[in-house]
Amino acid sequence: MNIPFKKMHGAGNDFVVIRYEDFPHEDKYGYFAEKSCHRHFGIGADGILVVTPSTVADTKMVYYNSDGSLANMCGNGIRCFAKFVYDEGIVKKEEFSVETLAGVLNMKVKVSNGLVEAVKVNMGKMIFEPKQIPVNTSKSKFINETLEIDGEKFEISTVLMGVPHTVIFMEELNLDYIKKYGPQIEKHQLFPNKSNVNFAKVINRGLIQVKTWERGAGYTLACGTGVTSVCGIAHHLNYVDSQVTVDIDGGQLNITIMDDANIYMEGPAETICSGLYFIK
Repeated sequence: MNIPFKKMHGAGNDFVVIRYEDFPHEDKYGYFAEKSCHRHFGIGADGILVVTPSTVADTKMVYYNSDGSLANMCGNGIRCFAKFVYDEGIVKKEEFSVETLAGVLNMKVKVSNGLVEAVKVNMGKMIFEPKQIPVNTSKSKFINETLEIDGEKFEISTVLMGVPHTVIFMEELNLDYIKKYGPQIEKHQLFPNKSNVNFAKVINRGLIQVKTWERGAGYTLACGTGVTSVCGIAHHLNYVDSQVTVDIDGGQLNITIMDDANIYMEGPAETICSGLYFIK
C-alpha cells in the first residue's frame, strides 16, 4: 500500500511523519519504522512520528526508533511533529498540547509566512529517582557515579527526561570514542530498559557541546531530550547558568531551566520532502 509521508528534521535529527488514518495499523508501526528508516532501502531517518487522535490533548505523537522499538518521547521529534500538525492544519493555534507516552507537553510554534520555523517546548522536569528511570542501584539519585568498562572509567549521571538519559562530561569529544563506548553504556546491565548516552563538553556557563548515542538509533546529529538532560544535570551540578546554548552536529538548541525545575527547549524544525512510501 502507498502511505503519504513527510520527511522532516530538527537540527539534523530526521524523521518520517505519517498520519494514523493513512496507516491505522498500530501493530505494524515497528515494522514500518525499520523499513522506512533504512538509509539505503527506505526513506532514511532516525525514527517515525505518527499523528494520532488524543482525548487529553490537542493531538498525540507516537514515536518509534529506527530499529522498530517504541519510545516514550523524542525532543527533536516533537518539534517536527508540532510543525507538521500546524502546517497541515491539524492544529490551528500557535500554542497547543501534545500527548506522548511520557505525558502531555505544551508548546508554542513560531510562524513565518504561515509556516512553522521554530518550536519552544516545555519538556517538563527531570526525574532523578532510579526506580523510575530505571537504574539498577540502591542509591536515591544516580549522579556522578563511576562506571568501568574494559578498564575505562566513566563518571556518569542518569535521569529520566521522558526517556532514560546518561550524561558524561568530558574534556574533549571524540566521535570514534563515542561510537565505541556509547553502545556498551546504552546496553549496560545498570539499565534494564537501556539508556541514551550523552557525551558533553562544558565550554562556559552558557555554552555546552553535546554528542549523543541514542538508544535504538545509534549516533545521531541531535537529540532534544538528550540536550535537555545534559543542561539539566549541568545546572544541577552548578556547571552552567539557567540559560544555555547547546552546540550539536546538526546546529544549535536553546535550553532554559526555570525556577520551578521545568526545562524549556527551543529549536528549529524543517520539512525536507514529501511523497508516498510503498510498503508490502
